[in-house]
Amino acid sequence: MVQFVGVPQMRRWIATVGAEPIVAAMMDAVEEDLRHWRRFDKTARIASHSPVGVIELMPTSDGAQYAFKYVNGHPSNPSRGLQTVTAFGVLADVSSGYPVLMAEMTLLTALRTAATSGVAARALARPGSTHLALIGAGSQAEFQALGMRAAVGIESVAVWDTDPAALDKFERNMRGSGLRVRRASSAADAVAGADVITTCTADKTNATVLTADMIEPGVHVNAIGGDCPGKTELEAAILTQADVVAIEFEPQTRIEGEIQQMPANFPVTALWDVLNREAPGRTADAQITVFDSVGFAMEDFSALRFLLASVHGTDFVEEIDLIADPADPKDLFGLTVTEHARA
Repeated sequence: MVQFVGVPQMRRWIATVGAEPIVAAMMDAVEEDLRHWRRFDKTARIASHSPVGVIELMPTSDGAQYAFKYVNGHPSNPSRGLQTVTAFGVLADVSSGYPVLMAEMTLLTALRTAATSGVAARALARPGSTHLALIGAGSQAEFQALGMRAAVGIESVAVWDTDPAALDKFERNMRGSGLRVRRASSAADAVAGADVITTCTADKTNATVLTADMIEPGVHVNAIGGDCPGKTELEAAILTQADVVAIEFEPQTRIEGEIQQMPANFPVTALWDVLNREAPGRTADAQITVFDSVGFAMEDFSALRFLLASVHGTDFVEEIDLIADPADPKDLFGLTVTEHARA
C-alpha cells in the first residue's frame, strides 16, 4: 500500500496547521537538503515544450530515497478557468524501488517555493528587513508574503499586478493576516523603499517587470517567475549591478533563469555554497543580492519527505492500492485469474 495525500487531505492539512507554520518548518527541511547537495543526483528538469506551455518531470535521489514531480506551466490556462500550474509527485524507497508516498503538488509546490525563497532570504537579505514588494499577485503571492514573514520578519507588503482582480484577491486573502498591505499603483511604486522584492509573474515571455533604476542599495530580489527558456522578469542590468547572484542548479538555471540573458561565463554563486559558507553571501548592508530561482527537484524532494513525516499516522493521509503485489512475486498473471476460474 502507498501513502496518498490528495487535494482534500492537502487542503485540510494546510487549513488546520496553517500555511505560514508549514512554510516556516519546511524551510529547515529544504535548507538541510541543500546543505547536503553533494549526496544528490542532480538532473535538469526534463521539459516538453509546446506553443502554449510546458510539461516537465523533475527527478532526484539522495541514494536512500527517490522523488519526482510532474508539473506543467500554461500561462493562458486561467482564461479557460484552469490553473497555470498543476503538479503531483512521488517519493520512493531506493532499496526496493517501491513508492511510499504519492501526493498532489500544486498546493505543496506553492509551499515549497515559498520555503525556498525563505531559505534564500534568510541567507541573503539584510538583517532587519521588514518591507516586502510583490510584483505579481497570482497563485504564489500569498504564500510568498507569509513565507517572507516567517523567514525574515516582514511586517508590510506593497503589491502590484496588471490584473485588478488579482490585487483584489490578494487583499482579500491577506485580511486578518497581521501584515500591512498596500496596493501599489505601479511596479516602481511597489518596490520603492523595499527590503525584499519578489517577482512572481506568469507570462511566458522575456518580460521586464523590474528595471535597474528601481533597485535601491541593500535590496534583496527573489526572482521566482522566470522558469523556462524565453521567460524572464528582470532587466539584465540588474544582474550586472548585483553583488551576489545566487542560483540553484547551474546547468538548469543557465537555460531557464534570469541568467539566460547573460554570457555563458557570467559569474554566479550556488545557494548551497552560501549556506555551507563555501562562498560569500551578503557581506554589507548596502549590497544588492539576487536569488535567480527556477525551482529545482531537490526542493520537491524536501517537500515530499517533509510532508510524509508531517502527516504519517494522521487522517491527512490515506492508503491506496497502487502497486500489484502477488503472494508469489513471480506469479503476476495469477492476479488476473479469478477464484472461480482456478476451481
